[in-house]
Amino acid sequence: MQLTTLDWIIIAAFFAVSLLIGILSARKSGKSAKEFFLSGRNMPWWLLGISMVATTFSADTPNLVTQFVREDGVAANWQWWAFLLTGMLTVFVYARLWRRSGVLTDIEFYELRYSGKPAAFLRGFRALYLGVFFNIVIMATVCVAAIKLGGILLGVPAWQTLTMVSVVTVAYSALGGLRGVIITDFVQFALAMVGSVAAAIYLIDLPEVGGLTALISAPEVSDKLRLIPDVDNIDLFVAVFLIPIAVQWWSVWYPGAEPGGGGYIAQRMLSAKNENHAVGATLLFNLAHYALRPWPWILIALASLIVFPDVASLEAAFSAQEGVKIDNDLAYPAMLSYLPAGLLGLVVASLIAALMSTLSTHLNWGSSYVVNDFYLRFIKPDASERRQVAVGRISTVLLMVIAAILSLFIESAGDGFQALLQIGAGTGLIFILRWFWWRINAYTELAGMMVSFIYAIAVLLIEPEWPKWMTLLIGVGVTTAGWLIVTFVTPSTDIERLRDFYMKIRPSGKGWKRKLGADIPPAQDGLPEQLLFFFFGTIIVYAALFGTGALLYGQHLTALSLWIAAIGLTLLLFVRWKNRKTADQS
Repeated sequence: MQLTTLDWIIIAAFFAVSLLIGILSARKSGKSAKEFFLSGRNMPWWLLGISMVATTFSADTPNLVTQFVREDGVAANWQWWAFLLTGMLTVFVYARLWRRSGVLTDIEFYELRYSGKPAAFLRGFRALYLGVFFNIVIMATVCVAAIKLGGILLGVPAWQTLTMVSVVTVAYSALGGLRGVIITDFVQFALAMVGSVAAAIYLIDLPEVGGLTALISAPEVSDKLRLIPDVDNIDLFVAVFLIPIAVQWWSVWYPGAEPGGGGYIAQRMLSAKNENHAVGATLLFNLAHYALRPWPWILIALASLIVFPDVASLEAAFSAQEGVKIDNDLAYPAMLSYLPAGLLGLVVASLIAALMSTLSTHLNWGSSYVVNDFYLRFIKPDASERRQVAVGRISTVLLMVIAAILSLFIESAGDGFQALLQIGAGTGLIFILRWFWWRINAYTELAGMMVSFIYAIAVLLIEPEWPKWMTLLIGVGVTTAGWLIVTFVTPSTDIERLRDFYMKIRPSGKGWKRKLGADIPPAQDGLPEQLLFFFFGTIIVYAALFGTGALLYGQHLTALSLWIAAIGLTLLLFVRWKNRKTADQS
């Protein structure tokens, strides 16, 4: 398959717009580290929310969803749908806390919350662990999708695809900083959504598929349509639903769905105009990420089961593509090869946009750790603002180069997803509790990080015959037990640091008064009401997600009921939230 001149014009125009935004943002972003990494803390909620959505939609996301659907059905998406619980907890509990902290990165939080050399070591080590090692693994996983996209749709080898995407992404990320990334994300998200919806409409109308009604009734997909897995298939039910909804969402650190907020989500909240804009941004993100985006990918994945029933059929069609590793996640770009000229260029540009939005965010986020939490903190504390920006730009280039090389050794999107889950297993509860439980200290976080990593490496080397959900569950148990023991046998954070932290953040939790004394001012937020909002928000998004699914499946009464529930709870949530804001102002 060859792209036409029209397709290449559309792709080239997108590259040109991305570079132009980076160039136009360069002067302002280069003024200071705060401008380069937080865009001056003056971003509106809607732009930040869309940026979060764009970042979490990468070219490997539809590939991963396709792999889930083809292997275990639509219900397998609970492996990431369950992270909505984490997201809503961030919206109504943690967004205000992060914006109130005033830190430049979430890693800087460690020396705001903990004290002494352990806190300093934790900050520096985690800056490199997350900003360099972990971040490179994430970007490499994203680049795997770029390789498959380039091989199937463009017919070019892996090194050419990586070079083309890397050069443009690094250029506008290094020039424009976070401001350039966020503005480009807005353009990229619009393009990505138009592309995915247009592709789904065209592909389910292929003669082989026969339209939506024929697709849903086709025998090839009939056993893949469940939204919740059949409890009779206990292994699948436990693996893709029970473990994610009961354990995974609160216990696992995963980029974009960190328990308690963190990473580039925290970076967006920290760059918001104020606390309300931070809340609004994360709420928009969760609504769009879980309720708006998944169904075009799911429909294409289902259609692929008719056109390419198994991996063997994919191998037969695309085995000649050099450097492309054949697996079920390849079915998504394989289906796109059926698109006509013009629409193909639009969809390819939209996938490149999704890829670049994720890479650019990770580059800026990772370099913010390298600069603020390692270079400035430990190497050159008196570095000028321009020197910090220069180091940020250099680290941006190096991170991209290493990630591109590593991507050549990863097999599929699913492999990367499972590896990231395992490495972060058991650490999530620390990030949820550290704002409210004074006893958690720097040693707690070090223990959680080390135990989870050692366990993940041991599993990788030993390769036990356990199912993936069991290795995850054991990892959560071992890691949680490890950091709890360390928490109680090590010294607590210095009392003055705890007092300073509380006075700045004023989080909920009765333990603070017992530790710091009854004279401290009350918490600034009401946790019980926040948890009620969290419950409402979760039900709203799931009702919208499954209401759309029921409509596509032709279950109109169920769809109507779910959408009435979603709209009704939205109105109730809005009224309660407005009353709360009025009470706060008075």
